[in-house]
Amino acid sequence: MRMKYLLYITQNYSFEILRPLQEEIVARGDECYWFVEGAKVNLENFSSDEKRLNSIDDIKKFSPDAIFVPGNHVPRFVPGLKVQVFHGLEWKKKGHFRIRGFFDLYCTHGELTTTRFKQLEKMHKYFKVVETGWPKLDPLYKTEPFKLESQLPVVLFAPTFSPNLTSAVELFEEIKKLVELGSFHWIVKFHPKMNADWIAPYQKITNKNFTLVKIDSCLPLLQRADVLLSDTSSIISEFLLLDKPAVTFKNKQPGEYLINFTNPVELQRSLELALQGSSSLLEQIKYENKKLHPFTDGQSSIRVLDAVQNALKEGYDSRRKPFNFFRNLKLRRKLSYWR
Repeated sequence: MRMKYLLYITQNYSFEILRPLQEEIVARGDECYWFVEGAKVNLENFSSDEKRLNSIDDIKKFSPDAIFVPGNHVPRFVPGLKVQVFHGLEWKKKGHFRIRGFFDLYCTHGELTTTRFKQLEKMHKYFKVVETGWPKLDPLYKTEPFKLESQLPVVLFAPTFSPNLTSAVELFEEIKKLVELGSFHWIVKFHPKMNADWIAPYQKITNKNFTLVKIDSCLPLLQRADVLLSDTSSIISEFLLLDKPAVTFKNKQPGEYLINFTNPVELQRSLELALQGSSSLLEQIKYENKKLHPFTDGQSSIRVLDAVQNALKEGYDSRRKPFNFFRNLKLRRKLSYWR
């Protein structure tokens, strides 16, 4: 029987997460549509062969078997198994393990997230947890590097947008000094939600060894960079999976697999230390990778779809989930749907 799937998005970064799933759905001969909630998604990102539903009524007519969500919520009043695939690997951020009562199935990435979600599954008893890996990473190992002509070591600076965690403000002056020093080539990639006032100073830097990029996918950047500079962002985990070093500023939970520093003046020394590439650091990175995301076969989308089909075969009862009256009322208002 031909399966029907819905890709439910609220942010532009969701395209990169869900397109590997879409590719596998199409390869199986199943049907797939997208639905955009809110006004933060650039509709020009859709390709001509990608199909969209434009209303809740359209979703109900389509009647998907499952809905894939990289965000934190999905309306209770639409049909289908609600599947959380997550918008990042950063399990240290506040709220990563918060159960909001929207999902029937959580597709986790590795031991670091699976263990805790399995505990929550036993506690709440209305959802399933299956370790599948993250669809976004399926193309990671075969993505072509970002084209950049430079003989210098390449540093990718990709800070988080969270006001309490971001390094964008505190590190600006030190980064500006190092750009002028000319020991590294800098690629800077800001999160779509980054405060525009924090981006503005970087836009004023003009130097042949400084590249500010606006591309949607970070994967080519990860392939090109020799070292990543960040803070507490999910991109750190993605970069480490390539067995390359990451330098972090005031990381929430720094481990031995990171080179973490807390004073901006330590930035240059930290980058130089990372580029030395010690064997002990590489061993720690590989050990952490196995716990975070053990799958390197590029087949997480297959595992996600298999997990969904198994859940559908076993049967699920969405009525067991919390009613979430106020959250769903808020979604009804946002989507202008009152039936």
